[in-house]
Amino acid sequence: MQIDVLAQAHASHQAAQRIAPYINPTPVARHRELSQHCQADVWIKQEYLQHTGSFKLRGALNAVLSLTPAQRRNGVVAASSGNHGAAVAYSAQIAGCRATIFVPEHAAPVKVAAMKALGATVVQIGHDSVISEGAARAFASEHQLPYLSPYNDPIIMAGQGTLGLEMVQQIPRLDTLIIAVGGGGLIGGVAAALKAQYPTLQIIGAFPRNSAVMVESVRAGQIVDIPSDDTLSDGTAGGIESDSVTFDYYRSLVDLSVLVSETHIASAMRDYIDSRHHLIEGAAGVALAATQTLGTYLQGRVVGVVACGAGIGVKRLQAIM
Repeated sequence: MQIDVLAQAHASHQAAQRIAPYINPTPVARHRELSQHCQADVWIKQEYLQHTGSFKLRGALNAVLSLTPAQRRNGVVAASSGNHGAAVAYSAQIAGCRATIFVPEHAAPVKVAAMKALGATVVQIGHDSVISEGAARAFASEHQLPYLSPYNDPIIMAGQGTLGLEMVQQIPRLDTLIIAVGGGGLIGGVAAALKAQYPTLQIIGAFPRNSAVMVESVRAGQIVDIPSDDTLSDGTAGGIESDSVTFDYYRSLVDLSVLVSETHIASAMRDYIDSRHHLIEGAAGVALAATQTLGTYLQGRVVGVVACGAGIGVKRLQAIM
């Protein structure tokens, strides 16, 4: 697929204006220990302080607010491992419409509870996110309702790209950006939003070794269907739809991929929670662990690390700590 970075960047600038009244511009904070470890200037984008607890609100809001009143009259449908579902439910409340969310059977209970608390109807189906995505698409088609993908949609990606636009305002000399990757909507949207204006900006994708479908797909030259093992990073876990637009964005715009172990993810989460007294979820731990792994490879650079969400349940938090 031919990607149009300029058009996608323009769409992110439009999305920033569209969603501005409803989102929280999240802060960045210098991470002293990582800065010393990497001999770099490392800043954490605290996106876990976003409404609904993750970056997903940006894409969901952009998608829902881009629909006409007639399109959203009977409600919207989404598939999610948790964060996107909560974001769609929150966005549907703002737009005054219903939301039906399909989630995998293993979805974190705290995230399912958050969706229900926001008024969504939740349907749990399948052992993998690809299965719940297929069921959601079928339901939306049968009932002629808008389907809001968690990542496989340029409109969703444009909304996620607003995070990058916000970061370069907060960290003007940004050299490197590290982002945890699942379906690729966040990293693809941010890379497209920024690469047109900042072509030398290095974009690094971070993955749990137990679920690195995008990495294996890039190696194979096409999206592959491979199993994922259990991971603390449930927000990035699972397969990728075979026609996902994010694949070409990832292999065209992302400069480096880093894989980290579950032990390393847990350690990075513990360190952050202990030192910052902020809860983060596994996907944020992946980005932090990747930064630690890179170490002095980042020497002398100004580095942004996206701590993307805070959706962690008590049982998993107890196990990690």
